[in-house]
Amino acid sequence: MSDEAARTAFMEIQGRMIETTGKLKQVQSQIRAKEGEKKRAYLTLEELQGLPEDTNTYKSIEKQLLFVLEPKSLLASEQDEKLKDSENALTALQTSKEYLEKQLGEVENSLRELLQQDPGLARQIMSMSVM
Repeated sequence: MSDEAARTAFMEIQGRMIETTGKLKQVQSQIRAKEGEKKRAYLTLEELQGLPEDTNTYKSIEKQLLFVLEPKSLLASEQDEKLKDSENALTALQTSKEYLEKQLGEVENSLRELLQQDPGLARQIMSMSVM
């Protein structure tokens, strides 16, 4: 493989690796957010179960700047829906995470193969200074 072709291949693989790593970090962040949302819904449901059925509750709106009085049953059903939605979203995000991890592994293997095929490219890369 010529030096120019090897460099082009390296740049392409490097770009794919950066893109895939970025997407993976984004999915991991979304997973953490959904897990927090799920936990809040679960804990709220647990607290609501201890209250009598005819209890009125306050629901926070707009990041807790406003509260609305509503029946316990309505708040409980909303929290139950949030819990189910979070679980579904987590399942989808976990699938995306596994796919991206597989893609990242493939990109790493491609890079490894390229560097094994052209040891001169590996030396050039190691001698480059990051600006």
